[in-house]
Amino acid sequence: MMALRTFVLPILLWLLSLSTAVLADRSFLVDADWLAAEKAQNPKLVILEVRYHPHRYHTVGHIPGAIQVQRFKDLGDNDGRSIMLFPSKDKFEATLRAWGIDDDSTLVLYDDSRTALTARLYYLLELYGFDMSRVKILDGGAQEWAAFNELTQAPTPAPKRGNVRLKPANPQLYVEWPQVYDDVVSRRDPSVVLVDARPHDMYTGKVIRHAVQGGHIPGAINVVSLDGTDPQTQKWLGVEELAALYKDVPRDKTVYLYCHDGFRMSLGWLQLKSLGYKDVRVLNGGWGIWDRAFTLPVVVGETPYDEEFSL
Repeated sequence: MMALRTFVLPILLWLLSLSTAVLADRSFLVDADWLAAEKAQNPKLVILEVRYHPHRYHTVGHIPGAIQVQRFKDLGDNDGRSIMLFPSKDKFEATLRAWGIDDDSTLVLYDDSRTALTARLYYLLELYGFDMSRVKILDGGAQEWAAFNELTQAPTPAPKRGNVRLKPANPQLYVEWPQVYDDVVSRRDPSVVLVDARPHDMYTGKVIRHAVQGGHIPGAINVVSLDGTDPQTQKWLGVEELAALYKDVPRDKTVYLYCHDGFRMSLGWLQLKSLGYKDVRVLNGGWGIWDRAFTLPVVVGETPYDEEFSL
């Protein structure tokens, strides 16, 4: 028995000490060379551009063959009480078909916003059951491509309508505000951690931007998802650096994420997913839903809970 322990214990310790890099999966990130090769050989390739300022698709230019995605119109519920609630399955499916997407298309997504915008599109594709092995994100976005390749200002001709078929939204990928209120604000469920992915000055309420009021949902900790990217290169930080950013988010918890409008929380969701977190969900509608309810509780300041929640 002693000999068995002597043999097994070092193996267990080795397994427990496996680096985050071993658990990480960044197979969805590609570079410009990969995209150039794919453009030359894959007739089923669809390139989708999501710029922060959509007019730059025409003025600055885009990757030849790229289809423009208008981030608010195409990636939200235009008729809902918040424009960044998820679009319905049927609406999103119709949008994808208009972009020429079939079930067997290969998709490459890129933006000019450190992948925060492409993360929303990536998330919606997974939410509605697209084959994610066929979806890639250009790390570094438009800047990565333009470093050695030409952009064009000529609009891409309208593609032949696609026939992609989506599935109902996966309930394991999102949470609605009543569940956040129940799990985090009311019951303080120890198995749930709530993450606010916005800039810190918005979390504290020092700055109010794109919102009616400042502060955060009671119980939320602040991890700024954009801090997981390099502002100069627009690329993701290394695996260990990204893991350090999320050091206060336990791997064995269910993680709820939110931001203002669905982009930065989607980036956080994708970052945590890439690090091997198993149960990560985003708040449908984000802060826009909580903020505009007015009567839901809000905490202003540095701490997850304020004095009202101290007892």
